[in-house]
Amino acid sequence: MVGIPHILAGYNTCMRINTIFFDLDETLYPASSGLWAVIGERINTYLHERMGIPADETQALRERFFREYGTTLRGLQVNFKVNTEDYLAFVHDVPLDHYLRPDPELRKIISALPARKFIFTNSDRAHAGRVLEVLGLQGIFDGILDVHTLAPYCKPMRESFEMALQAAGSPDWQDCALLDDQARITQAARSLGMYTVLVGKPLTDGKADAALDKWADLPALLEAR
Repeated sequence: MVGIPHILAGYNTCMRINTIFFDLDETLYPASSGLWAVIGERINTYLHERMGIPADETQALRERFFREYGTTLRGLQVNFKVNTEDYLAFVHDVPLDHYLRPDPELRKIISALPARKFIFTNSDRAHAGRVLEVLGLQGIFDGILDVHTLAPYCKPMRESFEMALQAAGSPDWQDCALLDDQARITQAARSLGMYTVLVGKPLTDGKADAALDKWADLPALLEAR
């Protein structure tokens, strides 16, 4: 990616932000990869085959749970008896290397950021670890804050952000940045005082502080905070 060394050279430790939270799916890799669509199909299959929900009702149920609870899993936990570990293992049982490729330039950019860096995801640590491995991003984050870290909450619930900050050592809200592909999540984090970056989508009024289309632009966005 042309220009990365120059941009990073101007990005110094005087930056106010000292903790950065990165979403995982469709943030560290593009939605165009098709991975999340396949995971979505497996969620529908799980709802039908394991939970006994009619096949023609699974998509509508997922959408309702997404709106009301933040994730399908959280909706299942509230409304059904679901084996959380079985659900997570089933829906993430996808050959990731069919959809993702190593991204050495992204590794350079994230590694060079002079801040503590955490994965902050509604998925689980096992899935996050596999994704990071395939992308070549393993070993550059200070921790993975997953569905178990946040239980019984999930993004965009306020409690999930509070628990994430606590797990990250309790930095001040205004010293944190959040990168996510969902505007409802960046909006929630922004209302709490975080600097928010919407990844891969155009900026919507009040939903985030900035939008990111090219990873090479991230250092400058954070420095301009």
